[in-house]
Amino acid sequence: MISTQWIEKRKPHWLQLEKLLLRCRQSGPGSLTRRELQNLSLLYRQTASDLATVREDQSAGEFARYLNQLLLQAHGVIYIGKRAGLKSILTFFLQSYPRIFRENLFFCAAAFGLFLAGGLMGALLSLQSPSFAPNFLNPQMMETIDRGEMWTQPILAVKPLAASGIMTNNISVSFTAFAAGITGGVGTIYMMFLNGLLIGVLGAVCGGAGMSLKLWSFVAPHGALELPAVFIAGGAGLRIARGLLFPGALPRMESLKRAAGIGARLIVGVVPILVIAGLIEAFISPTDINVSLKFVLSAALFVMLSAWLFWEPLRKR
Repeated sequence: MISTQWIEKRKPHWLQLEKLLLRCRQSGPGSLTRRELQNLSLLYRQTASDLATVREDQSAGEFARYLNQLLLQAHGVIYIGKRAGLKSILTFFLQSYPRIFRENLFFCAAAFGLFLAGGLMGALLSLQSPSFAPNFLNPQMMETIDRGEMWTQPILAVKPLAASGIMTNNISVSFTAFAAGITGGVGTIYMMFLNGLLIGVLGAVCGGAGMSLKLWSFVAPHGALELPAVFIAGGAGLRIARGLLFPGALPRMESLKRAAGIGARLIVGVVPILVIAGLIEAFISPTDINVSLKFVLSAALFVMLSAWLFWEPLRKR
């Protein structure tokens, strides 16, 4: 049990933090001197430690709520109030994002596993039963494949418009896979498996029509970026599900908020990847560029993406 003496000893520090936060609300953080800002940061860390101590005493619920409110306000001043300049944006993408990705690699790998399982099932079912594929591919696409043609030719006629539509669709799918984590992961698992299933069905149908090279030479250039981005988005959704279902020692809402924060940072990094992939899908993938060059481009893009995400630990080894 927390003693009255301990509370009286710590109370002046809490009041000092409260006074600094009041000044920030009234006049903004810019009204604080450099020394006061440093003191604010120190008091924030001390109060966080005090909150952990207070939570151990079930009878000190009132103090816990008070300190939690103080910390939320202080966090807003110290972190959210910072302006994101060009330097901080570059730091996030070059240093912070690869580290966040590696820390959550398990969830991204799980999303890839679901996609792969769906792909294998789609291919096997399509090969075993010819009537299975029409349930997933629309009649126009099936007719085009039967003629031995790719359904991507209309993209060439309206490249800028197609690029915009592709980017919007891919980003929408990724954000949906991320947000679906709030369903306990059911929505994210469904989306990963279904997208894999569609790719498997398409691969089997095109293979049966002798169009495997046409299909994969189309998918390869943009797929080297687009597919990993989808897996990362799925991993972000599964990270939310993990925070919701398995909070551990944290309160469930606190665990969910932390997981959502991590997932949000993961999904932010996916956006520029999908923008580049959308441009490639509209301007390069459907063209008659030499097939070998398309696969070389795909390999180069995948190597660059991997180097960005994994280079630091490799260099340390």
